[in-house]
Amino acid sequence: MGDLLGVAVLGAGHMGADHIRRLDGVVSGARVAAVADPDTDRAKEAVAGLDGVSVHTDPVSALAAPGVQAVLVASPGPAHEDALLAAFARGLPVLCEKPMVPDSTGALRVVEAEARLGRRLAQIGFMRRYDAEYRRLKSLLDDGGLGRPLMLHCTHRNVSSPPHFTSAMLINSSVSHEIDAARWLLGQELTAVTVLRPASSAGAPEGLIDPQFVLFETERGALVDVEVFVNCGFGYQVRCEAVCERGSARIGDEHTMVVTARGGAREEVAQDYLVRFADAYDREVQAWVDATRQGRVSGPSVWDGYAASVVAEAGVRALETGGRTTVELAPRPDLYAEVSR
Repeated sequence: MGDLLGVAVLGAGHMGADHIRRLDGVVSGARVAAVADPDTDRAKEAVAGLDGVSVHTDPVSALAAPGVQAVLVASPGPAHEDALLAAFARGLPVLCEKPMVPDSTGALRVVEAEARLGRRLAQIGFMRRYDAEYRRLKSLLDDGGLGRPLMLHCTHRNVSSPPHFTSAMLINSSVSHEIDAARWLLGQELTAVTVLRPASSAGAPEGLIDPQFVLFETERGALVDVEVFVNCGFGYQVRCEAVCERGSARIGDEHTMVVTARGGAREEVAQDYLVRFADAYDREVQAWVDATRQGRVSGPSVWDGYAASVVAEAGVRALETGGRTTVELAPRPDLYAEVSR
């Protein structure tokens, strides 16, 4: 075990437990050294059968546990800022799930803290950058054969929303993935957002504005629209079509098993993001482990996490006011001058 990267996993809920499973049985070169969660029973259940793992209720004590060399943050978003700053103070490399920090003021504090270090320590968990289909689309757009991208049409549907889900969370939790994917695919910052509110579905909980239609503008004149529908009832679907000057390309059409029986055919639809993006999560964590063992940091940066928080906040304001809202980013530190891929 001495040759393996010892990782402290902060959070043992749905996402954290899946990362613990991934570090133990899928990813090579790493092991779970510690786990922290306020619910100790949940934490113990997540690491049951794993040797040499210490269990903590306090994230800071987990970072200081024997054998910890890196941190994977999978706790709820409001806890991310303290976890990131604590990891920076100890010089520990971090993979932090999105949202990096839900509010832009806190996200900027994280940017400033890492910039003061003069080196990157954190990778932010926008896993779509590791999905095979998204990577093919990115390569196609970068190649330029279809000409300049003019529009992205995006769809983001969930079977149902958790009980605590709010109308704002459709943007700052769900659409945050499209925010990063659009910035990455186009290589442009998003500069304004408008949110339209169609009649809410009968399947949405009372008071939840669902679905929503979100329109982003970019710094070089492209448009990005997102249909977000978190109580569609039938499956988890993520699609993206890039419309360019000389052609278009679409990803996300299901290529899953089709069952034919009793005079009909049925195509399976993923019911959960951990199913649809399982391979992307595996690739993301493996890339993080490999880079960390080599003393490098790659992938989405703290700046990317900050930009997503700022755009999402503008989106929530647009939802609340019904008007077009501009996006105002702080000056980008030199540490993040190079585009993260």
